[in-house]
Amino acid sequence: MKMQLAEIAKAVNADNDIEQWNELEVSSVSFDSRKVTDGALFVPLSGNRDGHDFIKSAIDNGAVATFWSSERTDIPTDFPVIVVKDTLEALQALSRYYLMKINPRVVAVTGSNGKTTTKDMIAAILATQFNVTKTQENFNNEIGVPVTILSMEPTTELLVIEMGMDRPGQLEFLSNLVQPDLTVITMIGEAHIEFFGTRDKIADAKMEIIDGLKEDGVFIYDGDEPLLTERAKSVSQLQKTFGRSENVDFYPTDVVATPTTTTFKTNKWPDETFEIPLIGEYNVNNALAALAVADTYQIRPANMREALKKFDATENRTEWVKGSAGEQILSDVYNSNPTAAKFVLNAFTQVPTKGKRIAVLGDMLELGDEADEMHAGLAEDLDPLQISSLYLIGTHMKALDAKLIDRYSSSQLHYFSVTDLSALIMQLEKEVTADDLVLIKGSHGIHLEEVLDALK
Repeated sequence: MKMQLAEIAKAVNADNDIEQWNELEVSSVSFDSRKVTDGALFVPLSGNRDGHDFIKSAIDNGAVATFWSSERTDIPTDFPVIVVKDTLEALQALSRYYLMKINPRVVAVTGSNGKTTTKDMIAAILATQFNVTKTQENFNNEIGVPVTILSMEPTTELLVIEMGMDRPGQLEFLSNLVQPDLTVITMIGEAHIEFFGTRDKIADAKMEIIDGLKEDGVFIYDGDEPLLTERAKSVSQLQKTFGRSENVDFYPTDVVATPTTTTFKTNKWPDETFEIPLIGEYNVNNALAALAVADTYQIRPANMREALKKFDATENRTEWVKGSAGEQILSDVYNSNPTAAKFVLNAFTQVPTKGKRIAVLGDMLELGDEADEMHAGLAEDLDPLQISSLYLIGTHMKALDAKLIDRYSSSQLHYFSVTDLSALIMQLEKEVTADDLVLIKGSHGIHLEEVLDALK
């Protein structure tokens, strides 16, 4: 991004005169004063702390201008300031303006599980034939999506945007902000069910992603999910489906899992064998969604194959890490919900080992009134002959502990409260040997990354 301050002020309908700084050039946008770089426009947002309080830090780190709320009277006079009514709305308005200026085709991805992995796969495949910008890390909300847009190089031809949600109306806003050419819904699970109540309502909220879909756009979704196939009947745009059944447009054949990869063929290109550097047949669905996008943009099958084989997955999404004792650790500590946990547990039990399989499971958050029941439901996927040692941590994991107490011995089943993370680490370190496999899975709020760091 490169824009003069005069152009930015016009795009956001600034409330003040910035004539003396009209030609000042801005090369980036940041809302975190610690991550500001030279040439940045600082966007002070209100949260636990008011971002206006960090203007000095932003300037020290290289900010050349800042938005400023008109509600504040302490407007700096010795620094380039664009006064706006609401700094977040100004950020969003600027991103909308810049998106229209660069005018890439936009692919928007959401889903209860798999959206980050699918986004990474899509971006890798499209990048074989186009200039691509994609969402970094978890920048997938009302702040992150505008920041992603503003990170685009002027040569960007395709923008791959991940969209998250935790309330109704959120995806509607984001979809209308970016006006996608293509939308993808990976699946409907239980993520954020605390705020929605039922999977039906989650499906309604996920379908908001098509609100801004262009009339000649494409809607790609899991065709094995009745909640989506029913709602898709009211969608007028072109549709493509993926899944495991032969009733969808893209389905897999010849799926073969190894300890570190999964290979498959698909009905669309039966002579091609695709490989992904991830375990778990559930990741094949994510790859199929990416292939459906690739087919829409006429990517050559050989390019799809090579890109999937080498794509870069966002950190902490089901990645193998070597521990200090020599053990192999399957880390998935960014997020968790019952569907995702079951997928990962089933994949983990298929990985051969000379030692033990050890699972560290933390609470799955935002599941509402049925949280204990959903945690206890994981018992169906836990067998002491497959996973011989369990470390459970968190308030709701107590329900799973109670469910398993007759199936696992006291030497195999270990429960800890959220305040006892250090005790869990100490006991786990004593047990793990070089031949073992360790799975670490839980919602980010349980901070199982500390367990991962300790083992590494």
